Amino acid sequence: MILHNHLDINNLGHLTIGGIDAVDLAKEYGTPAYILDEDVIRQNCRLYHKTLTRHFGAAAFPLFASKALCFTEIYRIAAEEKIGIDCVSAGELYTARRANFPMERVYFHGNNKTDEDIKLALDFKVGCFVVDNEDELVALDNSARTRGIRQKILLRITPDVDPHTHQKIATGKIDSKFGTAIATGQALQIVKKAIDLPNIDLAGIHAHIGSQIFDESPFITAAEVMLDFIAEIHQKLSYTIRELNLGGGFAVRYIESDPVVDIEKNIAAIASSIDRICAERGIAKPKIMFEPGRSLVAAAGITLYTVGAVKEITGFKNYISVDGGMTDNPRYALYQSKYTALIANRGSQPKDYTATIAGRCCESGDLIAEDILIQKPQRGDILAVLVTGAYNYSMASNYNRIPRPPIVMLKDGKSRIVVKRESLEDLVRLDV
Repeated sequence: MILHNHLDINNLGHLTIGGIDAVDLAKEYGTPAYILDEDVIRQNCRLYHKTLTRHFGAAAFPLFASKALCFTEIYRIAAEEKIGIDCVSAGELYTARRANFPMERVYFHGNNKTDEDIKLALDFKVGCFVVDNEDELVALDNSARTRGIRQKILLRITPDVDPHTHQKIATGKIDSKFGTAIATGQALQIVKKAIDLPNIDLAGIHAHIGSQIFDESPFITAAEVMLDFIAEIHQKLSYTIRELNLGGGFAVRYIESDPVVDIEKNIAAIASSIDRICAERGIAKPKIMFEPGRSLVAAAGITLYTVGAVKEITGFKNYISVDGGMTDNPRYALYQSKYTALIANRGSQPKDYTATIAGRCCESGDLIAEDILIQKPQRGDILAVLVTGAYNYSMASNYNRIPRPPIVMLKDGKSRIVVKRESLEDLVRLDV
């Protein structure tokens, strides 16, 4: 096993994912290529669903935060696993609808929904809007009125909780661009506004404090703040909040030194705290939801590259150049995110070569990892970067007019294309 149970080395010394030889996958589908183990995704969906209903009751359920990985087949999987989804754009909504995902299980997020976004979501009959601000609230009420409907919403609330993660993926602080802050008094004002609007059904409140969080304590802190706010709403406005969405953010292991995250243990601890807090505040326990994204799909993915130049700068550093880079994985350039990498066709050999993995873009910051230990490669070797199922394809670009890789899905020992490789013709398709 390498990091996760579905990754291993076979008797040829090759990396395998879901029991399938990564070198064979590279030969069949070319590189760069995203590889996803469908069985891992389904196992994670079932773990969240089972754990939430066990600790919070039958009404609780997970929503897949599809910003982490959005394409048609992933929504089909979510539909079959009977979970909800969190969408943040018209494009994600359209993709979900194309996959025949049940729109009543869609929660529509976003801090700046346009009038067109709102109209499209209403036309698609999405189950719930997660409203970010007062301007959106009023616009939604107006659009709902023209349709003669009363739209269910959650209000996104900022609890001012530090999740102790990278500042660029922390979203619950008081000065965040997301939501309405409790500490300033504005959250109570927007709740009152929502209650008073005739075409709005305020079902609950939502908080997302950040991502890549390894333990339960920031979630417990956020839950306490949100439940205190629910108690305040009941006391001051005589209104009962029925749903509490605590967002997503549980971490995954990218490198060996990352701790193993016990999702069931963490959720059990959060549930125990929520039960205690509700009893102490004298409020009914609301329906609880979580929005896992990364923790459903990240570990399921690897990205395969072909090694090009191996450059050794005497007395300084070594570079391994690959046929992809920041166009298919921008996370190192954005966050200096750490990854585990290996030479897939030399997986049983020792990692005794220190090198920086460089992409092919005309950009000095186009790196995937710096100064990591890896097997010494040769031109033509297959290099694998592990745990790339989240925020790689969804954040990919065509910088330098480089086509995006395909997504290859693995299931029951077989592989299939679920997103085609972009062609050069695809790059100019919209040009006039």
